[in-house]
Amino acid sequence: MNFTSTVKMTLSAMACMTAFAITNVSTVYAAPAAAPISSSANAAEQFQVGSMYVEKYANAAAKGAPIILIPGLSSGAYVWDETVKHLQKDHELYVITLAGFNGKPAIAGPKLAKAKESLLELIQTQKIQKPVLVGHSLGSALSMWFAQTHSNLISGVFGVDGLPVFPRTEFMSMEQRLVMAENMRQQLASADQKTFAQQQTQYMRTMGMVDPQIADKIAAFSATSDSVATAEYMADLLKMDIRKDLPAISVPLALVSPYYAPDFEAMNVSAEAKHAYYEGLMKGTPKLRMVPIAGSRHFPMYDQPQVFQEKLAAFLNTL
Repeated sequence: MNFTSTVKMTLSAMACMTAFAITNVSTVYAAPAAAPISSSANAAEQFQVGSMYVEKYANAAAKGAPIILIPGLSSGAYVWDETVKHLQKDHELYVITLAGFNGKPAIAGPKLAKAKESLLELIQTQKIQKPVLVGHSLGSALSMWFAQTHSNLISGVFGVDGLPVFPRTEFMSMEQRLVMAENMRQQLASADQKTFAQQQTQYMRTMGMVDPQIADKIAAFSATSDSVATAEYMADLLKMDIRKDLPAISVPLALVSPYYAPDFEAMNVSAEAKHAYYEGLMKGTPKLRMVPIAGSRHFPMYDQPQVFQEKLAAFLNTL
């Protein structure tokens, strides 16, 4: 199976990772320089737990469950800016940036395993009672993995375009998966900063989001991430296949499946077929809820902000 071609077939499926598979593009757009940003200068408290940099929005009068928001590959807490505005009144919030992303220092060793360990440490040390995990892309996959072993500690998972196995690799053997992951890690880790920034801009304009102006802005933020750490996170994701343990998730799990018609119609893939494919990869999840969002690529919080916030609020209201 040719990895690059399978990535192009899936487009938005965990697409934040697929950006880096497109390394031989003849025309790229240079990402403008930008300093790393955080979700808000008004965060009540900022601290680090393991490989997680946390912005805590305390709320003594919270009516709903606390929420932990985890962004995707090479992204920072800023992807949740609008979500924070919508949720801050009724929830206590913990907004994450993973080490190595958005200008945060990288850490040595396995990336996803450390992130899962850090998420557990965050919940335990902060004594967060039954939080809801809201994860995008890598953050969605991480949330599902965490829920498989720690459903007793959380209230639910709202996953945004992130799956328990990298799309179109579901029939690979573990040996094939490991070889692919290592080859990809070496390829991506060798990119210099200029190439890394170009990859981010090319991806954001073609698969990340619809509006090119927003795409350029977010690409500039993504380009402040550590390219080696990004490659290692991606390699960990390519190795991952946690489908067999999906039945262990005992809490409600919603999966956002975005669909941007111009992309998929060019491949003769209907919205129904795309959503069914996602649902098939989630087979065995006891309390699965599919959440289709039309008119969006990989970042529905930017492409369809009102719809996204409505869908998230509707899920939270059922818990």
